[in-house]
Amino acid sequence: MKVSNVSSFGSKLRERRKKLGYTQVYVSEVSGMSVSFLSDLENGKETVELGKALHLANLLGLDLELKERGSGNDSL
Repeated sequence: MKVSNVSSFGSKLRERRKKLGYTQVYVSEVSGMSVSFLSDLENGKETVELGKALHLANLLGLDLELKERGSGNDSL
């Protein structure tokens, strides 16, 4: 899935969390992040902290890769 904004990033995190059968409360307990932060992130709030967002993606088993547009499979 191409992620081009915070809404699509949050949607992907929500999709993965639900696929794993996790509630926001459970992820909150495991990650130490508040439920309100998780909700804000999943709903595309633009002021969430990048470090926490990346950590959560990692906890949910998602890899993030940045590529230059039009460069094929070359990673930055």
